[in-house]
Amino acid sequence: MAGAARSGIASTRLMSKPKQKRRTRQQDHAKPGGRRKPIIALAAVLLVGLAVALLLREKQIDFQTLNGRWLRPDGGYILEIRTVDPSGKIDGAYLNPRPINIAKAEATRDGSTLKVFVELRAPNYPGSTYTLTYDPKQDQLKGIYFQAVQQQTFNVYFVRMK
Repeated sequence: MAGAARSGIASTRLMSKPKQKRRTRQQDHAKPGGRRKPIIALAAVLLVGLAVALLLREKQIDFQTLNGRWLRPDGGYILEIRTVDPSGKIDGAYLNPRPINIAKAEATRDGSTLKVFVELRAPNYPGSTYTLTYDPKQDQLKGIYFQAVQQQTFNVYFVRMK
């Protein structure tokens, strides 16, 4: 047994369990790639997170998407959005068919959704407003028109003029 005690097999059997566990952990770290698995997993998670962030950023619709002439088919009204500055202020016009004064026009972002608010100021439009949401799938502005003189609201939409 003395000869057996000297061999590696017999000495392993005589060690206490904590020593065996310690030895097993040391042997695992000595294996090629033993410590690489957690690093590779962490790198994969980071890459997936970066890819998702980039995709979400690309889906973010730019205010300049709103630029153009928009026709309200039910009445021939035209909302022209010339530019939208980074703060959301819109430079534009409203035509019926002649220009009607725009008191306020702004674009806002609610997550990835673009919204447009336009307030008109003219004799027949004192405080009439459009509250619209851009629908990228249909390339339309949809929402509510508040007609201040009649104190009524209407569901409306604008299509982009080509």
